[in-house]
Amino acid sequence: SSDLFLLPTSLLPSSRTTSLVTMAASVGEIVVLCHKFITAPQLKSSSFANVIKLGTFCRTVVWPCLPPLLMYQYIRAKDEDMYATEVLYYKSGSRDAKAFYDNSRLNGSGHWRLQQDMETIRAAANAE
Repeated sequence: SSDLFLLPTSLLPSSRTTSLVTMAASVGEIVVLCHKFITAPQLKSSSFANVIKLGTFCRTVVWPCLPPLLMYQYIRAKDEDMYATEVLYYKSGSRDAKAFYDNSRLNGSGHWRLQQDMETIRAAANAE
């Protein structure tokens, strides 16, 4: 009579299925915890005022400082790249500066590395 209540082995969950269920439950708990972490500070009116103060600080102090800092980083990176190109030109002993950086090319494609890559692509595209 006890054989009537046994499930066939094909219907029993495998260890892979149980590990996936356990992993999904863990991910669900992490999502709930993150949601509580984000929504809990909104419970008090003083924390709401702090959020407004922080937003005002970011708007008036942080955001106005970002564009000059980003431009500074861009100029430094560009300057470093151009310096490396100048050193390469100097150490090569060449007298043809356009071989390293050609200002007449469009959209900054005058860099020697881009010229080389474009030549490779052109040669592959026009192969006979």
